Amino acid sequence: MVIEALTRAAKLTATNREEQWLLPDGVEEILPERAAVIESLRRELLDLFASWGYQLVFPPLIEFLDSLLNGAGRDLERETFKLTDQKTGRLMGIRPDITPQVARIDAHSLRRSAPTRLCYCSTAVRTRAQPGGSRTPYQIGVELFGHAGVQSDAEVISLLLDVLQLAGARDVTLDLGHVGIYRALVRRAGLSSSDEAALSDIYLRKARDELDAFLSELSLTTELRDALAALPWLVGDASVLATAREWLAPFGEELLVALDELAALASFVVARYPNVHVHIDAGELRGYHYHTGCLFAAYVEGSSEPLAKGGRYDHIGEVFGRARPATGFSADLRLLAAYRSAPAVTAILAEGDWLDADFAEQVRRLRADGEHVLVTLPGADNDPSALQCDRRLVLRAGSWTLESL
Repeated sequence: MVIEALTRAAKLTATNREEQWLLPDGVEEILPERAAVIESLRRELLDLFASWGYQLVFPPLIEFLDSLLNGAGRDLERETFKLTDQKTGRLMGIRPDITPQVARIDAHSLRRSAPTRLCYCSTAVRTRAQPGGSRTPYQIGVELFGHAGVQSDAEVISLLLDVLQLAGARDVTLDLGHVGIYRALVRRAGLSSSDEAALSDIYLRKARDELDAFLSELSLTTELRDALAALPWLVGDASVLATAREWLAPFGEELLVALDELAALASFVVARYPNVHVHIDAGELRGYHYHTGCLFAAYVEGSSEPLAKGGRYDHIGEVFGRARPATGFSADLRLLAAYRSAPAVTAILAEGDWLDADFAEQVRRLRADGEHVLVTLPGADNDPSALQCDRRLVLRAGSWTLESL
């Protein structure tokens, strides 16, 4: 009995010890090889953004909850970790998304009149992971404030596609939609806020039978009911826009403007990026309460979740006193880095004594020339293969020499 009890206790201790190293679901640590890939891509992308005139900002990881979730950010409340500030007693939140913070920087901190181009790259933290995603995405993106035309949407889409090309993603499909189409139909139908919310939820799920049943209970003209029933299935290549215009033209100028913007963006992408597949979804409502115009998401073959996504969100700055038009996109840098291979290791193992001034000078010169140099440590296992070194610096006949391994 005593032996059995001791055995169970030993097993329990081992289990507890293993659990000490477990990470929460959706949270991961990045090891050196992959970290090198991610960091290399981060630097290249930030340089790309700078070449387009986008300036880097660093929003805070944590801030007061009423500021963090103000305006459009309130849609993120369920994804926000909350805690109490021990100094003030006020609730604080850890950002689940960086875009609303960048919008506040534009509207409240910078307050420029000219178009403002900002970019960012940092970690967000979420209470739950999106399908196929992380609870701690390494979010990278750009935001363009101060212009409401389709030209700024085209600029942001171009930059998104250039990002995917730089990352190495191939066989990209760009999904294009416009929430203005749905909004125009809903306004024409005069739906209550509760009916509008129920309908948008059905659209997101593309539940055809449920949609037909829901619409049959509303007091609508036959033409409007048919239009609302058809919208989620107006999908395909750019040619579907002609069908959409034919079916939806009777429902007002606002809807036609949205279709024109969608057609202009589709034509632009087809002409400039012939290797990108364009897919139109006239009933796309992702981020419906957040976005105000065109929507776009980039997919790659074999993935059901977008690699990058964005759109127009013109009203986010209102809560900060400046209703500046805005458009932008974001992506998880770690997902983008999956299309990159680890960089080749070319390090030097320097076999000498740090207390030797001549040796230390040799090491300094090599590092100044851009070499990666590891110095052997007394009594340590200085195996070159384990340290990922392909050369070594050794003293031969009174002079320091580089030798291949």
